[in-house]
Amino acid sequence: MATAAFNLALINPSTFILPKSPNPTKLRVRTLRCSSATANAVPGLSERPWKTSDARLVLEDGSIWRAKSFGASGTQVGEVVFNTSLTGYQEILTDPSYAGQFVLMTNPHIGNTGVNFDDEESNQCFLGGLVIRSISISTSNWRCAETLGDYLAERNIMGIYDVDTRAITRRLRQDGSLVGVLSTEESKTDEELLEMSRSWDIVGVDLISGVSCKEPYEWVDKTNSEWEFNYSGRDGEAFHVVAYDFGIKHNILRRLASHGCKITVVPSTWPASEILKRKPDGVLFSNGPGDPSAVPYAVETVKEILGKVPVFGICMGHQLLGQALGGKTFKMKFGHHGGNHPVRNLRSGHVEISAQNHNYAVDPASLPEGVEVTHVNLNDGSCAGLAYPAQNIMSLQYHPEASPGPRDSDYAFGEFIKLMKKVKVNA
Repeated sequence: MATAAFNLALINPSTFILPKSPNPTKLRVRTLRCSSATANAVPGLSERPWKTSDARLVLEDGSIWRAKSFGASGTQVGEVVFNTSLTGYQEILTDPSYAGQFVLMTNPHIGNTGVNFDDEESNQCFLGGLVIRSISISTSNWRCAETLGDYLAERNIMGIYDVDTRAITRRLRQDGSLVGVLSTEESKTDEELLEMSRSWDIVGVDLISGVSCKEPYEWVDKTNSEWEFNYSGRDGEAFHVVAYDFGIKHNILRRLASHGCKITVVPSTWPASEILKRKPDGVLFSNGPGDPSAVPYAVETVKEILGKVPVFGICMGHQLLGQALGGKTFKMKFGHHGGNHPVRNLRSGHVEISAQNHNYAVDPASLPEGVEVTHVNLNDGSCAGLAYPAQNIMSLQYHPEASPGPRDSDYAFGEFIKLMKKVKVNA
């Protein structure tokens, strides 16, 4: 509505009565003029200077969430999971274990530190999309090289913001992980997007083959000295570790290298016979995305290696070990995703705050005699670690490399070194 200009002036200061003071001061009077021009007089004001809702998240339960887009545009389908980490969104974006999923951050403010090229956990982003409450309009970090929006756009990853992430999280907690469709395409109706979400399924899909390396390679990078936090107690003895890449994170490899290991990384389909020809001191089965029951070839590989060399399984590797030992895995209601999950080490009695990212778990009741549950998730009592001393096996359901996340569990790499050393000495 047009408003005429108006003036406000202090014309007669004598009308103001001031309290008497023993030390009177002079009263300075200024004229204050405020004006408001008509809206039509300001060029472009008729157009909205802010972004409007141009994206939708349609969940398989029929709910539709209007949002604003950033990053790439288009239409993408994936499983929606929530992550409770307060920081580390760049490591989360580049974690291959999120392949096939939309990650919803429960921390409302994302993007304020931008992105850099040192914190990436793989060479690309594998997740389907990012869902956040509020995106930072500016960045402030001495390592920032790019904004989050530009980073996602260059990697063709969709993102949405200005959506009620708290309400969606409550829905996922109540109903479990849901398949959803992200879209910026106005030509697609809500009904079409809903049908897409209900006709897609992540269960039983081999996602590992799409994130694994294609050829073996040697890994030599250690944790940067600037970030090294646990260097004491190493004797300098080198152990050769073959790491199966089911979607391995760079910082798992860095932590092994920092603990004195020579590392050969091999694809997920690499034959066990070729591994055993190399006569490694140990084998690592890495983290990775999806359903462990969907990769029977990986389970068979694990079976062929067990008992012949010390092994360490992390996340997906832990689940594959559980199946190879005769146990069963199951899909959790909404999984564990975040850097603040409490775990009890049953051997020491200590509680660790851990970084986790998985939708499946090992059923401890299905494991054979002799297999020991070493760690338990204190949120729900699920199995978080295994050991089978008779075959020199150890595993963790969570991420000891702490990227992102607490450093409480880094000792696990040292325990793997001790296991390999013991076997080597007794050989």
